[in-house]
Amino acid sequence: MRRTALLATVTALVAGALAWPAARQADAAPVTFAHPGVTVSRSQLDFARTKVNAGAQPWKAAYDQMMASKYADLNRVPKPRATVECGSYSNPNYGCTDEREDAIAAYTDALAWYITRDDRYAQKSIALMDAWSAVIKEHTNSNAPLQTGWAGSSWPKAAELIKYTYTGTWANSGRFATMLRTVYLPEVINGSNSNGNWELSMMEAAVGISVFLEDRTSYDKAMAKFRTRTAAYVYLSSDGALPKTVPSQNLDTTAKIVNYWQGQSTFVTGLTQETCRDFTHTGYGISAISHIAETSRIQGADLYGTDVGERLRQALGFQAKYQLGEAVPSWLCGGSLTLGLGPVTETGYNALHNRLGIAMTNTQKLTEQNRPSGSNNLFVAWETLTDGDNPN
Repeated sequence: MRRTALLATVTALVAGALAWPAARQADAAPVTFAHPGVTVSRSQLDFARTKVNAGAQPWKAAYDQMMASKYADLNRVPKPRATVECGSYSNPNYGCTDEREDAIAAYTDALAWYITRDDRYAQKSIALMDAWSAVIKEHTNSNAPLQTGWAGSSWPKAAELIKYTYTGTWANSGRFATMLRTVYLPEVINGSNSNGNWELSMMEAAVGISVFLEDRTSYDKAMAKFRTRTAAYVYLSSDGALPKTVPSQNLDTTAKIVNYWQGQSTFVTGLTQETCRDFTHTGYGISAISHIAETSRIQGADLYGTDVGERLRQALGFQAKYQLGEAVPSWLCGGSLTLGLGPVTETGYNALHNRLGIAMTNTQKLTEQNRPSGSNNLFVAWETLTDGDNPN
């Protein structure tokens, strides 16, 4: 009997050891990274460019919106600094807004280059990236991880487009890569035990930076944290009576979990950890989930068919119906919600509805109502242009 039991135990352990790499393979770093490959691919960009040049809607309106924004201004003067200091709620704000907006501007100019093939925009994007890579050394104060995540999400999107589509030269691309590796990646790669949108934004930056640096180890580490955090951010009824948790947070009692979920004790599919805080922060989390899923898809591992896609679909649908004006029941956040989801639905909606054919009535209505979606001035920009009804 003991021999039989021992054999069964060894067999189970061997099977588990063999199964683990296969399970991890689903979202592991690719052997060869695809470029440009951070949230938008070349085929997506080509589709958008063709639609804009044909004057088709909503892409032409989205392009016009982008080009009329302050981010596409060729006279923009970058404002780099060695130390970016960001306290809670941006107090103090020493370079925080400047850094985020210069990073969005670099991405905006890179997109403008791709659509127009006007060298001036590529050169402006390069000038913004060069200005910061020559100066910045660190982020400090309480919001440093989040600030680094936000700016660090936009920089690699710009860099990918310039490095892999611009036909001119970028002499300081190596210095920019060093900036990402030494100033940004260490600040975000180990994650955060703060509210979920922090770690999701930080992992978005870490994944994007890893793609640009072709750093498979960091990519895998960031993706593992992303999967754990996403499962702990959006509740599905299949999770059980209580939401999943991030082990390092030690949310080991119902009371701790309810408190972490902003006092919400009734859990329903699509509810997020920050729904009862406000929809703006919830939107940050949802957006980061969609961006990482999109980058993963471009890199060859499609997460939309996994629990990541299901959580994203349900989070979008749940928040969208209330953003559209559905009455709030008394059991949800005490019967009161603070709305303001932001321009965060295009990427997830396009992937789940247009590519996979999933009906998403509320999300579709909200997405189409908000077109063209602009920028949240933090880390989201121009997604009607890049993702709107894009089959690629």
